[in-house]
Amino acid sequence: GIIYRIAYTGAGGAAPGPGAPTNVQGANVRMTGARVPSPPAATPAQLASAILGRAPGSLRVSSPAFQDGARIPETYVAEGEDVSPPLQWSAGPAGTRSYAVIMEDPDVRQDPPFVHWLLYNVLAEVTSLDEGVPGTPRLEKPKGALQGRNERGTLGYYGPRPPRGDSPHRYHFQVFALGTVLNLPHGASRAELLSAMRGHVLAQGETVGTFQR
Repeated sequence: GIIYRIAYTGAGGAAPGPGAPTNVQGANVRMTGARVPSPPAATPAQLASAILGRAPGSLRVSSPAFQDGARIPETYVAEGEDVSPPLQWSAGPAGTRSYAVIMEDPDVRQDPPFVHWLLYNVLAEVTSLDEGVPGTPRLEKPKGALQGRNERGTLGYYGPRPPRGDSPHRYHFQVFALGTVLNLPHGASRAELLSAMRGHVLAQGETVGTFQR
């Protein structure tokens, strides 16, 4: 994970002075080999909520496991138990038929955001998720809910695992109230899910957790 720069000091060349910085693929390094972390990219416009546009209504989203803007406990990260945290949200407006949950990290350096969780067709009477939603295509609780592919290529939840040395990454748990039950099979990609949701979002909200390794 450390990149070194080697300079030739023969005729016509001069080595940079000790500690002279260089950038290689966005990672700041020095001649000593010590890494100077780059700040994560701030790209909230890439989030699903921004792509789908402002919804007419809003939802209050929270987690009993962490406060909005606070650190996500180790239980819910990839190197911990890697289980999904409990979530809860206020009921959607009249006409809500289902909910979708999308968890994304916009602070990755390449191709933001990193998709950690896609969950959809959560029926309208459900306004919370227990801890540890299993990574199965179709859930028994909440009954009938489907899960899509995360960025790792698996179904269900994949916990935070930012690069070591990065500033804290932000993990957006976004909940959408939809005026339809999506005609979409399990295993959908983010692009497929957003395409199916477009034009059906009645309300949305989010809570954000952070994590740094």
